[in-house]
Amino acid sequence: AGSIRQLDSRITAQRKLHMIAYGVGETVGVEFKTQFELLQYLNKIGFRISPEVRVHKDIESVIQEVKRLTSVRDSFPFGADGVVVKVNDIELQKKLGATSHEPRWAIAYKFPAEEAETIVKDIIFSVGRTGAVTPVAIFEPVEIDGSVVSRASLHNEDIARALDIRIGDHVIVHKAGSVIPEVVRVVKEKRTGKEIPFKMPDKCPVCGGPLVREEGFAVTRCINVRCPAQVKERIIHFVSRDAMDIESIGEKLVDQLVDKGLVTDYGDLYYLTKERLLTLERMGPVLAEKILRNIEESKLRPLSNLIYALGIFNVGKRTAELLAERFKSLDNLMNAKVEDILQIEGIGPVTAKSIIEFFSSSENRKVIDKLIKAGVNTSETLVETSKEGPLKGLTFVFTGTLKDFTRNEASKIVESLGGNVSDTVSKKVDYLVVGVDPGSKLEKAQKLGIKIINEDEFKKLIGYGGK
Repeated sequence: AGSIRQLDSRITAQRKLHMIAYGVGETVGVEFKTQFELLQYLNKIGFRISPEVRVHKDIESVIQEVKRLTSVRDSFPFGADGVVVKVNDIELQKKLGATSHEPRWAIAYKFPAEEAETIVKDIIFSVGRTGAVTPVAIFEPVEIDGSVVSRASLHNEDIARALDIRIGDHVIVHKAGSVIPEVVRVVKEKRTGKEIPFKMPDKCPVCGGPLVREEGFAVTRCINVRCPAQVKERIIHFVSRDAMDIESIGEKLVDQLVDKGLVTDYGDLYYLTKERLLTLERMGPVLAEKILRNIEESKLRPLSNLIYALGIFNVGKRTAELLAERFKSLDNLMNAKVEDILQIEGIGPVTAKSIIEFFSSSENRKVIDKLIKAGVNTSETLVETSKEGPLKGLTFVFTGTLKDFTRNEASKIVESLGGNVSDTVSKKVDYLVVGVDPGSKLEKAQKLGIKIINEDEFKKLIGYGGK
């Protein structure tokens, strides 16, 4: 995934990537009766397919094949975490359809996770941007699924205590989902009596401030908003791609900026100067100018990006978009009441409370003032005021899973043609586009008499000719 996202195509070219095809989107001018026939065609026209593709007549032979593949998984010339079993008949695939997450005609069997034994050398504690203090097991490096791992999150105090993990313990570790290192269990029969029991700290391991665990919650938090660890994590989140998308500011640079006192919060980023940046290690004039240019460009990001970037507890990217659409400006959101926020479909009382608490903080308000004075955009720019096109003045809502587009792709197409996209059904909506497994929006649209169209009708409306 990192290679695909690499901005410099020359670096990607050096990595000698290979693609193994397993399916197609829309087909034009050619038809297939079975999945196997489709794969053979792809192989014939030059695509690589898995050498392990087989057709089976009954479930017993499928089970035997899964067992065989599990036993030879280490001999594959590529990494594999499981086997996918598919209905071969394409007409049956169409009849079975799909949920909002996956097709009903395919199921994945995951290989048992590879496990390894190692010894816990230490248990440290990391502090995140919300102040959450997480215990982390540090162990003797061990190879699992082709890579060496030496640490694993213990998530929270309750999980660490349930494992009864101690410094010096022999533990069994694996990669959850073949990706994330995880401690499975402690080999208690190997204890010598010299192991050091797990203990949650009373004070923040970074700033020394008090730690609090609210009743009913598993997370222990540092409540010092000026804790350097939290400040760094909040800035890293603020500059991330889905937030203010400020390139060239990574973790190492953030460490320097905070440690040297050049920034105390993400609002200070907009007041950095070339002279200050040049005091940092490995910083030259060209890079300093690039960073300042990227910071300046970020001022024009949409309101939803800014709301997400603020790092409000329980507010993800989608919730930020809903808030921007509903309140239109940061000022309106800052002065909203709980009942105003709860009117938004998809936002519950816990998130609403987090939003109110965030904007009630005088510290957070001071940082927001810095952003406003620096000229950061705090208003929603309505698409219909700047876009011309055949869909101008029309508002669309999507429900269910679309075959040829993600929800985001379809929304961008509508907006590029001058239309608007809403997340909620109301009398102002002109079209409800219905995919597979539509939700409650369909029933509401039917009651309001809104025009309902399927994906094929939507494609005709936008002049879509296929991928």
